Amino acid sequence: MFSIDNTLVSEALLKEEFTCDLERCKGACCVEGEAGAPLSVAETRELKKHLPELLPFLNEKGKAAITAQGTHVSPKEGVYETPLVNGAECAYTVFDAQGKAQCSIENANKAGATKMQKPISCHLYPVRVTEYSEFTAVNYHQWNICSPACTLGAALKQPVYRFTKQALIRKFGKAWYSTLEKIATAKPD
Repeated sequence: MFSIDNTLVSEALLKEEFTCDLERCKGACCVEGEAGAPLSVAETRELKKHLPELLPFLNEKGKAAITAQGTHVSPKEGVYETPLVNGAECAYTVFDAQGKAQCSIENANKAGATKMQKPISCHLYPVRVTEYSEFTAVNYHQWNICSPACTLGAALKQPVYRFTKQALIRKFGKAWYSTLEKIATAKPD
């Protein structure tokens, strides 16, 4: 672990290799698991505000889940997540003709229908951020469904921090990421 500003960063971001391989995994991280994507309080407000813009990009199952559960759920106080469709995929997940999961929020953003971006927890994945009172922990989350991403990352020799560059900049800023790069290049392999 090492620190940058008020963050404590796992060295796994520098050592582990990762590049999503949607051809092989089909976006399983949007479907598997026991909960929806983690959301910040600000993101719950954004989902409510931008829902009319997102509706045309949702499938019927996602619309039904949001109608029944709301734009987000809170399984315990202070914790917010995207709702799920029948305990499976995120309600904001849609599937292309090849069965690959896509984010309807991201699709709406790319189409210019909304300024909202997909949740930062999704953008950062496989990096997980946990806020504590004294610091923010930045960790690499290993999940067996991402083994194709680890294989592709190794073939491309792309560490987690490079794969998640844009998301890390979105979350922590360019100066933070620049410091991370300097630490990464200074460390021996």
